[in-house]
Amino acid sequence: MKNKECLSFLLGCVVLLTLTGCGDSTSTVSSGSTIDSSSDETSNTDDDTSSDTSVENTDGTDTETSWIINNTTTSVYILDDDGVGVVEDVQSAENVTDDGIGYTYVLTNGIPKYETTMTDEMVEDLDNRPKAVTDFVNGYTTVAAGDLVLFGQDIGYNSSTENCDDTGGAGYWPPGPGCPNQQSVEAYFVDTPIDLDESDVCETGLDSIGLMVNGVAIFNWGDGMSYGTNQWYNLAPEAEQYDVDICAGHAANGLYHHHQYTSCLAELLDDEGDQHSPIYGFAADGYPLYGPYESAGELAISGWKVRDYGASEAEGGCETEGERTCVLVDEYDLEAGVMEAEENGPDIGEEVTTLSSNIIAADDGYYYEDYYYAGEEVTGAVLDEHNGHDTGDGKGYHYHITLVEEVDGTLSPSFPYQMGPRFKGELPDNSFASCDTSSEVIMGGFPSR
Repeated sequence: MKNKECLSFLLGCVVLLTLTGCGDSTSTVSSGSTIDSSSDETSNTDDDTSSDTSVENTDGTDTETSWIINNTTTSVYILDDDGVGVVEDVQSAENVTDDGIGYTYVLTNGIPKYETTMTDEMVEDLDNRPKAVTDFVNGYTTVAAGDLVLFGQDIGYNSSTENCDDTGGAGYWPPGPGCPNQQSVEAYFVDTPIDLDESDVCETGLDSIGLMVNGVAIFNWGDGMSYGTNQWYNLAPEAEQYDVDICAGHAANGLYHHHQYTSCLAELLDDEGDQHSPIYGFAADGYPLYGPYESAGELAISGWKVRDYGASEAEGGCETEGERTCVLVDEYDLEAGVMEAEENGPDIGEEVTTLSSNIIAADDGYYYEDYYYAGEEVTGAVLDEHNGHDTGDGKGYHYHITLVEEVDGTLSPSFPYQMGPRFKGELPDNSFASCDTSSEVIMGGFPSR
């Protein structure tokens, strides 16, 4: 098949410094695939490693931020330049004022304290990887059901040598992404977010767009690659589903991050779906990111829908059943119509080759262009175009991680996965993130939408 990636594997990454301010940014391969909510279990048994802080929300109520604070335990497998284990989770989160504006100032090394108890299903999934014979040193994973796997522990993968030889972690990550290392990240989150004007647009870019409460970076929906030339952009949880660890994360230039939901963090936060999910993190605009549940047994619902390419142009289709021959003029407004694609995308279900040389069917929903914002009433569990809402329950406006329940009962990532594709609020002057304004995929940039 003709799988045209617009950049090579290395050029798909842009150099990320830290979250301390403007700089180059990096993205690399991306996040996990179908998730069974019971498939991986984690535990944090050190009671003295976590601490909750509280800041005042925009409506005057106290919102529990639940930053996981730790200055005691260090990673067994991820080491600093001196060969000492990196301190896990978040080192501090304090309220500060800068130029009259209140912020939560966060310091972290970016290394989480994940401990995963392997299940039969997890082991089976690992051993049934399409390229298991070469992905693993022995052709299969070295762990068994019931084993407790620490973050960075060798489970038999034939890992990349990037960072792994010097900072540890070899064998925990599949071939492709390098191993994470200490990042010394600092970030300011404004306590009172300010909404962007309707005429202003701030696209999320490929670098960090927020932090999870355990200090892990949040990345957006994309992996920086496209099938055509500046068209048919890969969705990270789809295109790079075989390039993440057992906690649905991986590193870009050493920075560990998630593009989507991870049950490892859900376990740490005791989010079992029996009530509204707790806060999983914060976006760069200051708004909190909650987990997937709106209430007991009820998932928050993304406002984005998958296109039907066989439908009429008035309905966002191309009238070419099973063929990607047109794109939307405006993915936020179906009434704007469609236009001919600069280059047709793969047919629905056609096999494509990922950056890690895995063969995947490009089903409907594989590319960014496969989606549109439906504009349904934002009420109850339904989310807006930013993947958030304000239900009047005292939480104020907030984003949600989004999942969808499949027919077999498993939970799969639901676009746009976390916040985005556009920020709801303004990015403060001292933000670690920036609005994406580039017009094409080039070194250091990403296409604006």
